[in-house]
Amino acid sequence: MQQVVVIGAGVSGLTSAVCLAEAGWPVRVWTAAMPPDTTSAVAGAVWGPVFTEPVAKTLSWCRQSLRVFRELADEPGTGVRMAPALTVGDLAVGAELPPQVALIPDLRPADPADLPGGFTTGFRSTLPMIDMPQYLNYLTRRVAAAGGEIEIHPVRSVAEAADAAPVVVNCSGLGAAKLTGDDTLRPLFGQHVVVSNPGLQQIFLERNDAPEWVCYFPHPQRVVCGGISIAGRWDKTADPEVTQRILQRCRRIEPRLEETPVIETITGLRPDRPSVRLESEPLGRARCIHNYGHSANGVTLSWGCAREVARLVGAQ
Repeated sequence: MQQVVVIGAGVSGLTSAVCLAEAGWPVRVWTAAMPPDTTSAVAGAVWGPVFTEPVAKTLSWCRQSLRVFRELADEPGTGVRMAPALTVGDLAVGAELPPQVALIPDLRPADPADLPGGFTTGFRSTLPMIDMPQYLNYLTRRVAAAGGEIEIHPVRSVAEAADAAPVVVNCSGLGAAKLTGDDTLRPLFGQHVVVSNPGLQQIFLERNDAPEWVCYFPHPQRVVCGGISIAGRWDKTADPEVTQRILQRCRRIEPRLEETPVIETITGLRPDRPSVRLESEPLGRARCIHNYGHSANGVTLSWGCAREVARLVGAQ
């Protein structure tokens, strides 16, 4: 089989590398930052329905990823578990569910008495929640176990990677703007506040169209609190005022967070695009499979997209 170079070691790059290496392809991952230092490492992260283009494909990728995450939740050391979730906001839970929403496991209306003050609608479900530092370590181990290699090797152009391998998989996230000249990519600045876990088990998510909302993801030792999304901001410096607003909102919903110490504030730039780009492109005598532009849905789409990458790589 031909050598494959995967550009990027975030969740999309690592998952693509896993699928390719386990299918027998010789894989090298070239990255400007090792997995713990990528944008993926600062995600919440939870699987959820995706409504972005191309809708038919993102629905299929979302479904495939859900199946894999449910399997991984039964394996120790993956960082994945199925967690109870309470989502508040405007989402009707009835007979005519959109197919994306119908994928949500155990979806049911919440008892109005269980909703925090200020919210009138909500639903309960069971969602895959992913502890990203642990999960990225797990993916890294799988790449290595399948014979793949990960190395610090910043890439200046896709053509540079094509000089080293006849097949290139571009999972460079926001880096694709420079690597490919894609001017449709834009950053979505995100900030999370990580606090010690006082014993929380349930995910909390607010659905709205505002640039700020309340959410928290309780992992075994820590709770990742959010959220915010600012379009077009490239500066990753944490904003102390945003930190305070996040803490105030989360503590209003869950008083047990009131006295928990703050561990750290983390930020990242989500790679937003009008549609996910997953396609094969000739590159001289080489081929490039693009897999980027997942916005805030990189984890949710990761396994479906990675399997599509493997299929495209195998298609001669």
